[in-house]
Formats: sequence, C-alpha cells, structure tokens
Amino acid sequence: MLKTIPPILGPELLAILRAMGHGDEIAIVDANYPAEASGLALVRLDGISATDVLDAVLTLLPLDDFVEEAAFTMQVVGEPDARPPVVEEFLRIVQKHEPARGLSALERFAFYERVAGAYAIVQTGERRLYGNILLKKGIIRPS
Repeated sequence: MLKTIPPILGPELLAILRAMGHGDEIAIVDANYPAEASGLALVRLDGISATDVLDAVLTLLPLDDFVEEAAFTMQVVGEPDARPPVVEEFLRIVQKHEPARGLSALERFAFYERVAGAYAIVQTGERRLYGNILLKKGIIRPS
C-alpha cells in the first residue's frame, strides 16, 4: 500500500500509467468487451466497476489538453445520441478531475478500431452496457 494512491491501482497498472507518454491512450472497458483478443497489454480488474477504475486512474493520469477531445466513449448502437447512465457517471468523474473536459462518443466499430491502437486495456467487471471509455494521456507542466 502507498499513500494517496487508490488501492485498486495495482503494480501492473501503475507501471503502465507511468510508462505511457504524451498522447498515448488507455481503454477502460466493461466485462463484455473483447479485450483478450486485442493483443494489447491487458490488465484485468474483475469485480471492480469501470467508474471506480476511471476515478482511480484520473487521480494520477492527466488528460491531454493539446487536443480538443481526450476522453471517448462508445455510442449506443442504433441510438448515437443516447447517453446511458454509466456514460453520465463517466462524465461526472472526468469533470471532477478535469473540470474543463467533456466526453466524445465514437461509433462502436470506430471505438474498437481506436482502442486497437491504444497503449493498454484495463478490463473491469463492469456489467452496465457501454461501460467503456478511452483516455488520451496529457502532460504534467513544470511548476
């Protein structure tokens, strides 16, 4: 255990977050996501919600402020303007950590394609549908 680091962030995920560079992306996905088939570095956090993982990750990971969009969710199939409750919770968490940021939604297969180019995937035990989010890492500015 370490001070101020959320305990759900284990050594493997901490190493990934630290190794990522500016502009690298990490996906936090639900239990239904085909993460094992992606071939990417995969951290499994079974039994933990995607919203809890997002909140913990954003305590450490800055979002990219050089781009207009740095957090992406998956659109509801057949209802691209719908915003499921889990996505509303994602938005609250993002804005808690980065008040000026919002969320963009990608069509399902565009989301899969974008995740295929990510640095890593964190597969959670999230059972709410569309509990998937992709984050683009930003920078820590000099003090």
